[in-house]
Amino acid sequence: MKVLLVEDDRELAARIAAALSADGMIVDTVHDGDEAAFVGSTEDYDAAVLDLGLPGQDGVSVLRHWREQGRRLPVLVLTARGRWSDKLASFDAGADDFLTKPFLHEEVALRLRVLKRRALGHSSPILQAGPLSYDANADRFTLAGAPLNLTAQEKRILAYLIQRKGCVVSRSEISEHVYARDLDPDSNTLDVLIGRIRRKLGVPLIQTERGRGFCLTEVDAV
Repeated sequence: MKVLLVEDDRELAARIAAALSADGMIVDTVHDGDEAAFVGSTEDYDAAVLDLGLPGQDGVSVLRHWREQGRRLPVLVLTARGRWSDKLASFDAGADDFLTKPFLHEEVALRLRVLKRRALGHSSPILQAGPLSYDANADRFTLAGAPLNLTAQEKRILAYLIQRKGCVVSRSEISEHVYARDLDPDSNTLDVLIGRIRRKLGVPLIQTERGRGFCLTEVDAV
């Protein structure tokens, strides 16, 4: 997952970002509402974690701005405010989930994975493609029942492909979702990673659509 974290408490933001990164996510962090409104409207993310009490625009205003701009990314509101009025305002503005402080970092990661899975229309956390299985909640792959050994970057790419099984995904779309916004990998890097994933799979699940991108299918894999 590529996550936008909006939190003005820099120490707390660093702890959350470290925990999500350790869980395999790519995290971009901003600390004020004005920057959050801009970044969330112009960059592509799988989900956002949004504090309500921010300098500049408050969290509800930021969320309302995103929705007015047509941004559909799932948003988890994370705040010390536990009043019903704050929850109501957040959900009315377009929030998908609400978590009050204090919280477990593991719960933040789990809720984000559930939000992403639901946004993609997957009712079950277990995704299948022939012999390949992905547990979206645990962020774990198995191949024919055995654990599949992948690097962090390989796992992010394969997770993105299996969550869009049967769809052609462009190179730029993959890069936008599996790299931080300050990184711009070249085409050869992605080709190398895809090649390594294919060798580890050992079955032709990933198809190349010339000029369009890649598609994970079940062709010849059952």
